[in-house]
Amino acid sequence: MIIEQLYTNCLAEAAYYIESNGEVAVIDPLRETEPYIALAAKSGVKIKYIFETHFHADFVSGHIDLARKTGATIVYGPTAQTGFESHIATDGEVFHIGNITIIALHTPGHTLESTTYLLRDKNGKDYCIFTGDTLFIGDVGRPDLAVKSDLTQEDLAGMLYDSLHNKIMPLADDVIVYPAHGAGSACGKNMSKETFALLGVQKLTNYALCCSTKEDFIREVTSGLTPPPQYFPKNAAMNKSGYENIDIVMERGNNPLPPDEFEIAAEHALILDVRREQDFVQGFIPGSMFIGLHGQFAVWAGTLIEDLRQPILLVAPEGCEHESVQRLARVGYDNVIGYLKGSFEAWQKVGKKIEVIPTVSSDEFAQIFNAGETCVIDVRKKSEYDSRHIENAENSPLDYINKQFATLPADKPAYIHCAAGYRSVIAASVLLRKGVRNIINIAGGFSAICDCNKIPVTDYTCPASAN
Repeated sequence: MIIEQLYTNCLAEAAYYIESNGEVAVIDPLRETEPYIALAAKSGVKIKYIFETHFHADFVSGHIDLARKTGATIVYGPTAQTGFESHIATDGEVFHIGNITIIALHTPGHTLESTTYLLRDKNGKDYCIFTGDTLFIGDVGRPDLAVKSDLTQEDLAGMLYDSLHNKIMPLADDVIVYPAHGAGSACGKNMSKETFALLGVQKLTNYALCCSTKEDFIREVTSGLTPPPQYFPKNAAMNKSGYENIDIVMERGNNPLPPDEFEIAAEHALILDVRREQDFVQGFIPGSMFIGLHGQFAVWAGTLIEDLRQPILLVAPEGCEHESVQRLARVGYDNVIGYLKGSFEAWQKVGKKIEVIPTVSSDEFAQIFNAGETCVIDVRKKSEYDSRHIENAENSPLDYINKQFATLPADKPAYIHCAAGYRSVIAASVLLRKGVRNIINIAGGFSAICDCNKIPVTDYTCPASAN
């Protein structure tokens, strides 16, 4: 038996490849099919099943294309309804893969169709569980994504409690937990950096499993939830109904355009610049949005580009064009129509117009800040801001920049920063597209500001307990 976890840091997502005696099961595959097909081809084995733990909201799964290319059967848990051919498992249904078995355990709560898959080895021993978004390491799935008019997040949280206590916690302590996500995913709020663990450890350390009552559990898992990114329901709908062939998506995006053709195409498309922020601030094509490929690229694209059908043109480092198209497709942006041939250097070489984002170092900002009243905008998350921030800085998280942003003074510049410089440049590019011109970026973000030790900051102070 071979179990391989294929972890994708950008999405904090784990897919699984399981092989036994010539047969393979894949669980929660990403959009691209090559990794799973290549693994099976290397061993000369056949992919028999594609198990989906639920309708994912934070990425588009590769189940449809993988089934089309391999003939494998797509399996969802009870209550699922799909727009494509699939097998809807019954609770407790057993599937055979080589010498092992996989049992579908219906575990609703995160979503109604959520299902945990229990793997038993060739000796019939419970070996591991693939929990999807039902149980994470250190956390459980958020219960607010499948809310309906007749179903509240408290209702779903109650279902989740029952699923955990009736289906998962009775399993032996030495069963391995393989979840669908780790730290950084928006599908939970307290996930560990560990990507698997023993169930017995989770019973002792996972805050949600340690709640003494169902009421406490419901209160704990429904508190402190931030609004999910706007692309979540759109990705869930694609996973449920179907989507365009990934090969067609990749072929359309792999379209090199010289500067003149790129400029014409850009009249009806979004220019997305995926270079590093240090390069972007020094020069970019007017009207571009920056989201650097080296950061949480797919998540920020899904958060900030509101129309999945938006035609997109890429400015990418040479050699990174294919990766950029692929990572956008993972979150449902299937309409990349080309990229700038020769990258930004080709645009500069022919003398076309460029823009820059005014940027100051932390030392330069310190001199400005200490010389008098300064408008400072902190685009980090509220929790980051609450922990520590520049005195009198205004918090305006990047997540909500399309719907709300700090009131900016018309008569003086606003200095913008994040933690290390990535998010502030994204914010600056979005604001420039909205016509805001008085933004100055602080290079290196809050980390550099703290390192220079010349600017007063406010630390969080825990409120005193009432006596």
